[in-house]
Parts: sequence; C-alpha cells; structure tokens
Amino acid sequence: MRRLIINADDFGMTYGVNRAITETHRAGVVTSATLMANESAVDDAIIIASENPSLGIGCHVVLVDGVPVSEPDRVQSLIGLRNGNDVRFRPGIAHLALAAVSGKVSEGEVHAEAAAQIQRLQSRRLTLSHVDCHMHSHILPLLARGVLRAARDYGIQAVRNPFEPSWSVAATYQSSSMRSWNRSAQVILLRTLQPQFLKAVQQNGMRTTDGTIGIAVTGLLHRDLLRQLVDAMPHGTWELVTHPGYNDHELSQARTELKQSRMIELELLRAPDTLELLRRRDGQLINYREL
Repeated sequence: MRRLIINADDFGMTYGVNRAITETHRAGVVTSATLMANESAVDDAIIIASENPSLGIGCHVVLVDGVPVSEPDRVQSLIGLRNGNDVRFRPGIAHLALAAVSGKVSEGEVHAEAAAQIQRLQSRRLTLSHVDCHMHSHILPLLARGVLRAARDYGIQAVRNPFEPSWSVAATYQSSSMRSWNRSAQVILLRTLQPQFLKAVQQNGMRTTDGTIGIAVTGLLHRDLLRQLVDAMPHGTWELVTHPGYNDHELSQARTELKQSRMIELELLRAPDTLELLRRRDGQLINYREL
C-alpha cells in the first residue's frame, strides 16, 4: 500500500500562506500543515484550523531563523543575534549545525524551547498531530533528542522523518538546477544521521513515516517533478513537504527565501488534475493522525 501525507509547512507565517494552505486543503490535496507558534498570522491560522477539522495540524518547531517563545535568557545557546529588543535564533541551518557539533547548543534548552512552542499552540485548544522542525533542523541528533522529548512530554505521538529516500532523490536528480544538485548531495550526505534519528524515535515511543520526499527540490517543485515523484513512489508511508503561499507584500517582508516558488506550488496543489495524478498510483492520502 502507498500512503502519502502532503504537508504544507509555515502555516501562520503570513495571511497569504494561510489562505493558500486553506485552498490546497479544500482542493483535496494538502492533508496536513505545520503551524509556527510565534509568527504574525498564527491567530488567523488557528481560526482556519478550527474551521477545517480534516486538516491535520502539527507544530512547526522553529529553532533557526526566527524568534524564541521562551525568555531569551532561558535559551541562550540557541540565540544568534541580540540587538536591543531584537533577539533571534541563528540565521541558517548551517550556523546551527556548526554550533551543535561544536558543543555550543544545550539539549535542555532545545527541549525547553520546543516545549514552549508546543504548549503555546496547545493552550489555544489545538490537538497537534505531530511535530517537525523549520528547515528540517531535527535532522541533527542533539536537536532531534530535545524536540522528541518535548513532543512526548506533551502527548504528541508522531514526528516527521526528515530524511529523503534514495528513490526520491533519484526521481528528481535530473533537474537542471544547480541548486537541486547541491541539495541532492546534501540530502545523500545527511542520510548517515538517520539511524540515530530512528533510534531516538523508538526510545521516545513515537511514530514516523518511511521518509520525506521533495526535500531536494524545495523551492523548485513543479508538475513534471511531482509526476516523477508519484511515478517512482514505492509501497510505504511517505510525506511530501510543500510550501504553498501568495507572493504578496507581507511575504516579501518575511524572512524566507521561498517567495515566487510558493505561488507555483499553490497553483500546482489546487489544480484538479493534481488530485487525479495522485490517485493514479492507487495511493491513499492521509495525515499524521492516521499513522
């Protein structure tokens, strides 16, 4: 059996992102979304979640390129910028990874911040289906341990498997984009961390998928690449990570590299023939509640 979760990341980032996620869910394609606890449109996203109970909602834990929910002094090892009242995490996953491997990041502070973000969403009466991390930062073992422990503490039983399988990378590797080639190489290299991640999942009694697809073509997804992924998809349970959104003024001010690509994904994910493409492989669209 082929089961596929189509998750839209960055729920709550902007009103235009929220609107796009709503439209793609109502088109029958997006089954899940992960909500950022400390972004400008989070209240709007919570209203949308309450109006669309068939949409699985997870916590998109932000530990990089964002602002903490915790008091900064409680998570000092995660902070990359302090400029008066402007306190932010490190600006990219590479900076966070370097700090983590050099012993500068506290697992306890990762746990505290992940717990604070989860608790903020649960306090709004949201039942969270799973957790994942912005920029897949829980691919790093220290961060995975802290985030998984926080999820377990708050009764969340599922987590994104942030590793892309070889069949998925191979299906999209022929993309002519240098960015795609570079990301494919990174995905292959980082797969060496997967055994540690799966061990932590098991130790915390969590559930996960067989892998996440589309990571190597983040920001590059279009119809032909989606068709290649669907055609190559073997039996198992997979997650396709997507980033639909409206490229409006609010998004132009947001701290994200993904802008025009969100419109391309929006058009792809709400197109009627996309749902037919997904059904062609006799796959079942699910969300994390159904793992």
